[in-house]
Amino acid sequence: MTEQTADAVPESSGTNSAVDGKVPAYSWYALSVLVLIYVLNFIDRQILSILANDIKADLGVEDDYLGFLYGTAFAVFYALFGIPLGRLADSWHRVRLMAIGLALWSTMTALSGFAKNATMLTAARIGVGVGEATASPSAYSLISDWFPARLRATALAIYSSGLYIGGGISLLIGALIVENWNAAYPDGGPLGLAGWQAAFLAVGIPGLLLALWVLTLREPVRGAIDGLPTPSDPAPFRGFVRELFQVIPPFTVFGAAARGRGALVVNLLGAAGFALTAWLLSKWTGVVEQWVFLGVGYYAVFSWAMGLRARDLPTFRLTWGSPAFLCVILGYGTVSFMAYAVSYWGAPYAERALGVSKSELGWFLGAPAAVAGFLGVILGGRMADFLLTKRPEGRVYVILFGLVMPIPAMLVAFTTADVTVFFIASFFAQMLSASALGAAAASSQALVLPRMRGLATATFFLATTLIGLGLGPFTAGYVSATNGDDLAKGVLATLVAAPFGLALLVAALRLVPKASASVVERAREAGEVIA
Repeated sequence: MTEQTADAVPESSGTNSAVDGKVPAYSWYALSVLVLIYVLNFIDRQILSILANDIKADLGVEDDYLGFLYGTAFAVFYALFGIPLGRLADSWHRVRLMAIGLALWSTMTALSGFAKNATMLTAARIGVGVGEATASPSAYSLISDWFPARLRATALAIYSSGLYIGGGISLLIGALIVENWNAAYPDGGPLGLAGWQAAFLAVGIPGLLLALWVLTLREPVRGAIDGLPTPSDPAPFRGFVRELFQVIPPFTVFGAAARGRGALVVNLLGAAGFALTAWLLSKWTGVVEQWVFLGVGYYAVFSWAMGLRARDLPTFRLTWGSPAFLCVILGYGTVSFMAYAVSYWGAPYAERALGVSKSELGWFLGAPAAVAGFLGVILGGRMADFLLTKRPEGRVYVILFGLVMPIPAMLVAFTTADVTVFFIASFFAQMLSASALGAAAASSQALVLPRMRGLATATFFLATTLIGLGLGPFTAGYVSATNGDDLAKGVLATLVAAPFGLALLVAALRLVPKASASVVERAREAGEVIA
């Protein structure tokens, strides 16, 4: 199978010069701006890691709440708003959408610096999640229109490197700000702000300036590079509003009722099932907010998926109705389940258990993590593109590698008493898990039509957020909080996801070749009109 088949369209039919093997310099320039956006995205998101112990002390919270704050409070709203925003990315000006989202999440990050209690900080994190939900659906769609199929895994991997660069340097930036601020103002600085609050302000404000730069980017013609130019949507916000009301409870009930009595019954049964599950888990764990947030999130996604089937059957069939697509995104979800726990809890663990200072964590954990993630995601993306030329399921092997290979490094990092060994093992755990991202992203894009890429990206991120981010850090924090603040035990508990990921990705190895070869055919069978 050729790469053309993997992306379901012949590259030679496009009009862009990139089709003939020449990628315009502007595409690389635009990609570099997107990387910078993603760097800031993850600085704003990941800085919570180096601030966790200070927030715990000042606000009087436990590890399970810190896991909830970093993971679930952010992830649910990031995932839910990613759905209508993914639809908007498929129909509106993607560059403008990214600029608006960047301004929103930067503002909410800055406002986190004024939080005086857990409720205020949770509300700010929700706002960060909503704003950041604009970024990747728009970016993935733009990259797919700037780069030909043969380079998409590489381009998406380069974009994704911003995740690791931002996440890594956030530890360094946060450490330097907190230590210097607290040294200068031991009793609280201007406005009574502590060091961790000043750190939120320092990383949030620059995003407002970057948003102005983003507005200067040119919008490419959607689908032209694949020979499937898509005309502009005359009413782009209509679909966005429709999706918004399909995914936000309690409007989801009205949306189901509009589709008929049967749809309403299914929706109400789904709501009851998720509510019962959330109640049982709350009783079992003694943690209410985690399961209420996740229950609402899973119910909303269920409602949206059922509505999508009625409104846009071709998109539903190529995403939720595709076993290959589901195995890829859920398989990668288990990778992120473990990776998010390691990346978030690594710094608090080393500070508590190994006695490492914040500045040392910034230089020897954060900075190397940026390098490790960058190397992993770039090398993984290149390997994914190479293996695709050899085997139609080649990219899935890279996802599988990113699931299995970090496990020994995790075991070493969270069982050693030697600080140097911890830093080295953490470097390899980060690098190896990062290798899967570009392959997973490109695989999900290859299984849908160009007009569906923004929504497919949002669906892909449902797995990374509601499974990986929403459950991984919380699971580690909960196990720690219920075992005498034993973060090592908490992080290693997330290895329970590995067997499930292995089963999903082995299934994907069988399913992806046939699915990627039949994208256009299956879309037509579902009613898609393709010229």
